[in-house]
Amino acid sequence: MSDQKALILKDVFGFDSFRPGQAEIIDTLLGGRSALAVMPTGAGKSLCFQVPALARGGLTIVVSPLVALMQDQVAALRLAGVEAETINSARPRAENVDSWRRIAAGETRLLYLAPERLMTERMLAALKRLDVRLIAVDEAHCISQWGPAFRPEYEDLAQLREIFPGVPIAALTATADATTRNDIVDKLFGGDAESFVLGFDRPNLQLGVEVKQQWKNQLMAFLQRHDGVSGIVYCLSRRKTEEAAAFLVENGIKALAYHAGMDKEARDANQNVFMTEDGVVMVATIAFGMGIDKPDVRFVFHCDLPASVEAYYQEIGRAGRDGLPAEAQMLYGLDDIRMRRVFIEQEESSDDRRRREHQRLDALIGYCESPTCRRRLLLDYFGEDLERCGNCDLCRNPVDLSDGTAEGRQILAVIEQTGQRFGVAHIVDILRGTATEKVVKAGHDNLAGFGAGADGKKEAWRSLIRQLVAAGFLQLDIAGYGGLKITAKGRALLTGTEAFHYRPDRVAAHGRTPRARKQAPETALTPEENSLLGRLKELRLRLAKERGVPAYVIFPDKALADMARRRPRSHSEFAAVNGVGTAKLRDFADVFLGEIADAG
Repeated sequence: MSDQKALILKDVFGFDSFRPGQAEIIDTLLGGRSALAVMPTGAGKSLCFQVPALARGGLTIVVSPLVALMQDQVAALRLAGVEAETINSARPRAENVDSWRRIAAGETRLLYLAPERLMTERMLAALKRLDVRLIAVDEAHCISQWGPAFRPEYEDLAQLREIFPGVPIAALTATADATTRNDIVDKLFGGDAESFVLGFDRPNLQLGVEVKQQWKNQLMAFLQRHDGVSGIVYCLSRRKTEEAAAFLVENGIKALAYHAGMDKEARDANQNVFMTEDGVVMVATIAFGMGIDKPDVRFVFHCDLPASVEAYYQEIGRAGRDGLPAEAQMLYGLDDIRMRRVFIEQEESSDDRRRREHQRLDALIGYCESPTCRRRLLLDYFGEDLERCGNCDLCRNPVDLSDGTAEGRQILAVIEQTGQRFGVAHIVDILRGTATEKVVKAGHDNLAGFGAGADGKKEAWRSLIRQLVAAGFLQLDIAGYGGLKITAKGRALLTGTEAFHYRPDRVAAHGRTPRARKQAPETALTPEENSLLGRLKELRLRLAKERGVPAYVIFPDKALADMARRRPRSHSEFAAVNGVGTAKLRDFADVFLGEIADAG
């Protein structure tokens, strides 16, 4: 079986070796065991179920949340010579019927379905009559994070292990903290699955956060450093999305809008332009992005605070999928926090879910207020260790910090006096000497720390606490009831063997924001090779438009760069290019070899 998976990897997908973690996940599924795979964006999640799907034979069902994602993956598989189908509401009924005939006849290896389509009695009954050998759930974090009020069918996927007994299930995601991972394993697998957490670090992404001042000016200053490249600008509301897109167009930037309030045809048209053309900036709400597999997105810019660390991580993950340098920049202001709190409270969900969402937001605010390396804090949230990255704004341009050791000890003392069971608001009330009903009822107005920080403003104390969390002195229990816990590092602060430094004012003076370093493209190509790469990209775009597919489906940028370096002159030399399998060798060798020969 090991030889078979390597043969499929080379002959079908054109790769000589597996990336870290892929082989182990594939072997687990080939052995009949279910698996949860948490892998960083761009690490090759799809191959983890596509290779065993071909090796096991029969039919593999792939559950995917978005029509556009399903259609792109099916197009990519067909170009690789794999019989794949999707049945969805965006296709004419006649096309869906034709697809089902091929599926029922056993001609199809992979069937892509949205959970709403899959979890109908009719579809499940029909699939039970077929030779289903594997089930893959893509974007599996949705099982935990999308509650019954939004897409209840994601929770219904828990029934799959009973409906298809003995069929291994693969759950794949790039975005899952420990709580989310436990939710997936419990709900989808009933606790019985192998878990593979292969890391969250994306070292090619430069991370940055700015205090929001004049967001349009800040956005324009950022885009001037990213002239002529593809990127995504995220806005919180539909109205702001339209406003930002219009503003960019007025300033000579090729920008398009995307949000759920637009007509479907307009959304699809804008997405198609973004996926097939270079240098387009998509201004969007979070309705855009999940599963968008455009490799050369050079930046993601957040005009507003995302909903959580998980949401932020997923959204910035759309940049730099080709492994080349990309930038993630976020604007952050107090109004953002207020709006996010309102959204959480307005959500139709349980008190427990709202509590968790508030705590997840607290963690993101801690990231924004971090006085030291942002990547260290981001990876710590997902359970990974890193000393410092050298590729975030705080590593590149360290800020002046103030000594907050005395204030930190005051906070920690109150947290310890109250039993490490209370959240930020309660601790701040005690520090400021505010005798709320909750404080009095608990007898905390009699504590030594009551009123010890009466001279400080509420937001200043909240900021200090968030920075203590960010710096690792305190831990916020997302899975519990939001109590602040003192860490080992916090104990050291209390006993005088550790110091705490903080940023005293997160709101900078009005004026021009400091320019970050302009990034130079990091390619190993000579000027002649870069010229050939440009020609190959133009050829790829023509072929993609002829077939009605995104350009990367023909070949990703990495494959074109490999062609430009190798300059193959024959079919055998073209077959050695990274990403060229048997079907693409047959279908594209002559046309690309011709272009390379014409280039001289």
